[in-house]
Amino acid sequence: MEKSPDAFRTISEVADDLDLPQHVLRFWETRFTQIKPMKRGGGRRYYRPDDIELLKGIRHLLYDQGYTIKGVQKLLKQNGPKFVIAVGNGDVASMEALTAEAATNAPSIEAAEPDQVIGRPKVPTGRRFFGFGGEGDKAAAIDSAALSKENKALLQEALYDLLECKRLLDQVR
Repeated sequence: MEKSPDAFRTISEVADDLDLPQHVLRFWETRFTQIKPMKRGGGRRYYRPDDIELLKGIRHLLYDQGYTIKGVQKLLKQNGPKFVIAVGNGDVASMEALTAEAATNAPSIEAAEPDQVIGRPKVPTGRRFFGFGGEGDKAAAIDSAALSKENKALLQEALYDLLECKRLLDQVR
């Protein structure tokens, strides 16, 4: 007899549906605070339909898209669980709407200090902003004092995007 789509699922049912071992689901509970199955007597876990959808989104990002746990945590923090659920379901319209909503609620890049742009790694400032080439590489030397805060933030964002592309390419190789 099949359960209704709104019925709660045990950890074994969820693990089978997502093709994951049960210990991975328990581990994810420790890393993603948004996963909160209901626990009954004896610590038995029951997952709500929304919990399962979130797990599908997390699984898709980690296994199919190559994100790290830290990367998925950042996505959840910046965009919320609904965004990750939409990603897991392939709901492009919802992803775009949620991203636009998060962008309007986030502080603007102009208002943030360059090293405080949300989700971006700190980039060392100084005479050699980009470390291409050797010591005598004058083309790569940029006087960071001559750059405005906005331009520094934009350069940091571009550098982050390039590093993310490199990481993805390295995974494919």
